[in-house]
Amino acid sequence: MQIKLKKLVPRPEESLLEFRAALGQFATGITIITCFDKGIPKGIVANSFASVSMDPPLVLWSPAKVSRRYNAFITAQNYSIHILSNKQKHICDAFSEAADAFDGLDWKTNKDGVPILSNCLARIDCHQYAQYPGGDHTIIVGHVDFFDYTAGEPLIFQQGNFSNIKLSKASTDQLVATKESAAI
Repeated sequence: MQIKLKKLVPRPEESLLEFRAALGQFATGITIITCFDKGIPKGIVANSFASVSMDPPLVLWSPAKVSRRYNAFITAQNYSIHILSNKQKHICDAFSEAADAFDGLDWKTNKDGVPILSNCLARIDCHQYAQYPGGDHTIIVGHVDFFDYTAGEPLIFQQGNFSNIKLSKASTDQLVATKESAAI
C-alpha cells in the first residue's frame, strides 16, 4: 500500500478538512465533562481527553473557544470527567444537542458540588491546575482529586463515526476500584 502524504498549507478550507480527516484516523474515547456554572449544571462532550502525569496525577482536555459552554469550563475551579461505555451513546447525543441534557439522566453532586453522572466506565474529579492557549481551543490541565472506575467496553469515536471494541475476557474480569488521588 502506498501512503499519500499531504502538506498542510495556511488556511485553505480543503486542507483543513483533509487535516481533520487525518486526525480522525486516531480512535478516541468519549468523555462528558461536567461543572456547575452560576448554579446550573453544565456538560460538554470531549474526545480531547488525555493523561499527563502520574505524580502529581494530572489529566487534560481541550474545549473549543466557539462552544457555547466554553466560558463555564474555563472558569470552573472543579469539574468531573466521565468516560462513557458503549451503551451510553445516548448520553453523548444528549450533551451534544441540548442545554438541558441533565433532564432525565441519573446524576447527583460530588463533595465539591460538581454534577456527576451515574454508571459511567470511569469518573475523574479534578480541580483546575493550569490552562494553556491551544489555537482555537484552550488546553485545560486538571489535578485529579478522586477517581472511580469499573470494567467495561468504552464508546469509541473514529473516522467521524462511533464504534465499539470488544475486550478480552481477562480484561473485563478486573475488580471495580475506587481510589483517592493521595493513595495513587
